[in-house]
Amino acid sequence: MKLSENWLREWANPPIDSDALASQLTMAGLEVEGVSAAAPLLENVVVGEILSIEKHADADKLNVCQVHDGKDSWTVVCGAANVVRAKKVVLARVGAQLP
Repeated sequence: MKLSENWLREWANPPIDSDALASQLTMAGLEVEGVSAAAPLLENVVVGEILSIEKHADADKLNVCQVHDGKDSWTVVCGAANVVRAKKVVLARVGAQLP
């Protein structure tokens, strides 16, 4: 059976790291076969704020948004129907690889 460490720590949260927790569970008689991440860490993925929205000139369902990530502003073509100015959004910068 797979068990989420986050879920387990909602019930009991000892101040130890994941490996020590797995060791203590094993010593308590529970078999821990392995510890693995649910997903790889995301690089170049940040929270951005939409500064402005304009309709795309060549497409009916697309918008051209200016998104600020706290450091730079990016021009993003977006097809989301719920895009709103000043909304916080997930921004995958150039070079980001999503699973």
